[in-house]
Amino acid sequence: MYGGLMVKSFYQYLLTFRQPKNIDAITKFANDAFLDHSFPKHSSDYHEVSAYLEMNGHYLESMRIFDDAWEQYATIYNL
Repeated sequence: MYGGLMVKSFYQYLLTFRQPKNIDAITKFANDAFLDHSFPKHSSDYHEVSAYLEMNGHYLESMRIFDDAWEQYATIYNL
């Protein structure tokens, strides 16, 4: 728990960016991760999610997109 907030998994955080259309890179990432049934949905560990995406994130145009999303996530939850 952080400041009264339950820390969401990275996946839960990422899904807040889902949209019917891919309006930017993070929205596309969120939409694609939603369709990835093997995505580590309960993880809030950078290395676990990063390693998964390195091996399985063929839909991710660049790991920089993940890094940017993770940076936002870590800032919100002070990780």
